[in-house]
Amino acid sequence: MTPPMNWKQLLDEQRLLAPRTEPQAGRSGFHRDYDRIAFSHPFRRLSDKTQVHPLSRNDHVHSRLTHSLEVSIVGRSLGMAVGEKLEGIDPTDLSQILQAACLAHDIGNPPFGHAGEDAIQQWFSAEQNAHLLEGLSDREQLDFRCFEGNAQGFRLLTNVEHNPGQGGMRLTHATLAALMKYPWTSPHAGEKKKFGAFQAERHLLEAVATATGLPTDEDGRYCRHPLAFLAEAADDICYRIIDLEDAAEIGLLSFALVRDALEAIGGEKANPQLSERNQLSFLRARAIAKAVHAVADAFAANEKKLLAGNTHFKSGLIGLCPEAVSGPLDAAVNLARKRVYTDHRKMELQLGGYRLIGDLLGLFCAATRERIENKAVSYRCEQVMALMKFEAPQYGDALYPSLLKVTDYISGMTDQYASRMARRLNGMGET
Repeated sequence: MTPPMNWKQLLDEQRLLAPRTEPQAGRSGFHRDYDRIAFSHPFRRLSDKTQVHPLSRNDHVHSRLTHSLEVSIVGRSLGMAVGEKLEGIDPTDLSQILQAACLAHDIGNPPFGHAGEDAIQQWFSAEQNAHLLEGLSDREQLDFRCFEGNAQGFRLLTNVEHNPGQGGMRLTHATLAALMKYPWTSPHAGEKKKFGAFQAERHLLEAVATATGLPTDEDGRYCRHPLAFLAEAADDICYRIIDLEDAAEIGLLSFALVRDALEAIGGEKANPQLSERNQLSFLRARAIAKAVHAVADAFAANEKKLLAGNTHFKSGLIGLCPEAVSGPLDAAVNLARKRVYTDHRKMELQLGGYRLIGDLLGLFCAATRERIENKAVSYRCEQVMALMKFEAPQYGDALYPSLLKVTDYISGMTDQYASRMARRLNGMGET
């Protein structure tokens, strides 16, 4: 029988592939993780990446950056609340780990949100593009056919940014483990195509799992770090509540409908003397606070099951909350699925994103194969490679890392940049 995980190992402050260093006065290692993520280029680009509504004209609607900031705040609150309920745990450690992990949870998302992720998967899975993956192992091909924003985020943090090939941002093992919602590779992705690390970062996933003591389940996958359930809950709380607030802001849902939904979650009424926007702000705060307390209680009540690994704990924390909290939160996300995520403008722009991303992948993948296989290449290929600058593959490079450079480049684009580049490449100028 596999022994349970223990908090001392789970909160390992050693940095990935980095020598041990002395603590800094005033900043823990987990605090420094947050700072490194916040000052990184991939995080900055989230300001122009879709949360729900692509290329929104309304400045009050959330981007991936504002969403990530808010999730990190909720994660910080969850960490403090849980830490105060557990024996022998410094609540500040849990708070800072979760703040950093939540800040980075969407850092690998491509342009156009989940539609962009699906566009990359569909393009690499299309029969007419299969020849571009010839020569890769089955597992390497799966990385592209099941392309995942979570795996891309782990790659950026551990292998691409700051110290390429030498630990990336060199975050602590605890923060990286808390970030990993799916701590396994593409062969375990399943029908939903969910996984947390490409084959290129498999050894780094294993290093993090070993350092933090994550056991494997019956399928050979690593079990989640217990704090990963809190990071997931922070994200769930935010999008279930705030997606409705955004929908009211842009007129997709009526103020009264959203007000009633938030009152049901938070259990309080808004002051009708306030403006509609301020009423929703008040209700949002009350709803988040109630959800945070309920999730923290659920975590503490199930601590032993969480430490035993997800072989014994497969449901999310919101599902373990009292019906008075989980019911309205479920109703909120069901409302969004029916009335918000199916908005015509949103779907039209996302469908346009499929074509944009497909055009870019076709151009860059074909040029990449031409470049690595030939000393002399066409002028067109030279121009395409020049766009990738220092990250462009070279003659003789291996195919797998070369194609990863392409997905790094395209998934790193913002919505606006991808749209502008696709228009220019199709001879449509800057309009």
